[in-house]
Amino acid sequence: MNSLLIPSSSLAPEFNLPTLPQSATGLKALLLGQERVLDAFKLHNAIADQQLYLADFPGIDRQLIMQALMETIEPLSSAYLVAARPVEKAIQFQWQYEAPLDNQGAIAEKNVSYRYLSGNIRRADLLGRMVQSANGSKYQPGALAQCHYVFICAESLWKREGLWDLVMQILTQKSYQISSHLSPIPLNCKIILIGAGLIYSQVRSEDWQFQRHFSLLAELASELDLTRFKEVQYANWLQAVAQSVEVGLEQSSLAPLFRHSAKLTEHQRRLSLSMLDFAQLMAQAKVYRGKATINAASVEHALEQANYRHNSSEEFSGQSFDDNFINLPTEGAMVGQINGLTVIDAIDHSYGEPARITATVHYGDGEVADIERKSELGGNIHAKGMMILSACLYRIFGRDAPLHLNANIVFEQSYQEIDGDSASLAEYCCLMSAIAEQPIIQSLAITGALDQFGNVQAIGGINEKIEGFFNLCERRGLTGEQGVIMPKSNVLQLNLAPKVITAVGKGQFHIFAIEHMDEAVELLMQMPAGVANEDNDFPEDSLYGLVQERLDKLAGNGEEEISLMTRLLAKLGLFRH
Repeated sequence: MNSLLIPSSSLAPEFNLPTLPQSATGLKALLLGQERVLDAFKLHNAIADQQLYLADFPGIDRQLIMQALMETIEPLSSAYLVAARPVEKAIQFQWQYEAPLDNQGAIAEKNVSYRYLSGNIRRADLLGRMVQSANGSKYQPGALAQCHYVFICAESLWKREGLWDLVMQILTQKSYQISSHLSPIPLNCKIILIGAGLIYSQVRSEDWQFQRHFSLLAELASELDLTRFKEVQYANWLQAVAQSVEVGLEQSSLAPLFRHSAKLTEHQRRLSLSMLDFAQLMAQAKVYRGKATINAASVEHALEQANYRHNSSEEFSGQSFDDNFINLPTEGAMVGQINGLTVIDAIDHSYGEPARITATVHYGDGEVADIERKSELGGNIHAKGMMILSACLYRIFGRDAPLHLNANIVFEQSYQEIDGDSASLAEYCCLMSAIAEQPIIQSLAITGALDQFGNVQAIGGINEKIEGFFNLCERRGLTGEQGVIMPKSNVLQLNLAPKVITAVGKGQFHIFAIEHMDEAVELLMQMPAGVANEDNDFPEDSLYGLVQERLDKLAGNGEEEISLMTRLLAKLGLFRH
């Protein structure tokens, strides 16, 4: 058996699924893996003058996180805002935790644990306002006077420059005024800004007051590392999310939920902490099943339907291949042509699409031309990959003398920008085939990035790429010869569809994991790459030996230049047999 083949047992993550607890799970379970946040929140509670910035990500349910954080602290006692008139001084406001006397009265009572302000935040939402009544004016408190903790959406506050400056001023002065005719009200609450981490970085560099007050950063983790935590803890997290949308989990639902979670992180030992993704999925599965609880079948059906709702572009792409509008053979062998793998990324859906890459070579000054770049369809990273490819070529064959060939490499039938270096391995193999005139097996597709020493490095979208080529081969009929060559460093990211795993287990499809470009050319061209001797010469019966022989001919060290000159003279009528 080929040692480069990946067994079917390594194509998807395996979990030790726990038994679901029968009792309800508290919201504290949602703080799984959030040690940074808990540490910062603890400091925020203990240090009066240091405020907290909570950096989240799009998959976080802010309301649930705020509730979970508030569950970590002891119940809060009510506080009362009262007015006092020192001798020969104006009325002053102060906070006290004892209930005011009957003749004293409370202007405001702080009895709400927290409030979240977002959207079109007004000054009155923060500070409150004076309301006129038949008996005179009365203070209608805002969030700062009603709540022990005030969470404010950083994006919303940043858009309102005046309110942003007001909050910074309040934190500096430790008080705020309702009107110029009244004494300041002491600040007696904790303020937490919640928003994207990029806002924190930007504002910290631009606003010295923000840097002074918001010294505590709490970054919410988006993934859970299963080398540090246990599956039972994640099951509790899933159950807490389910309870938030009034969904019950049956034991069988854990397997597809865990697999889906690992797919979101693109890692076999990491799980997603995106609450919104799972809350939405669970709610959909509940509707499809028509019961209050969900099982494996309903979760898998919900995932299939979600894919169906978003994969129209993938289906149109597949039809183009099926109708032969896009030429991409998956059988036979061809010189200077290889099947690469790309990923099409949309906002809501990603899928793999095979791409035909071709290379041609001719006598020249050693340039490896990237047609994508020259036609302004190649991005900077793709251009970098092409430069690394050229460096590999010169490292092996151009140490002692310049190369006398030009090469053109292109993605055929590609009409949009191509970026990334994940095709550099495929382009290298295609170039070797064109120079050596050795055919490449078309039943194999390949992906991987090269370094200057020929090592194959990890790339993105490995699951989509493999599944994209597999789907094409499946529609054409699996022959047992088809497969994908991928970087070994991507094996931990594999989380393939069950049908792919089944086909690999039956020997109908193959997945090879490689570490060096020489392994790739040997698989694709079915001959040894070759090892150079001390004179940097390769064996004649090796691929690199054939490449070296062709390069020598182009340099004038063989019969090729003579034959070229002969044909040229014959055309000019200066040579006769």
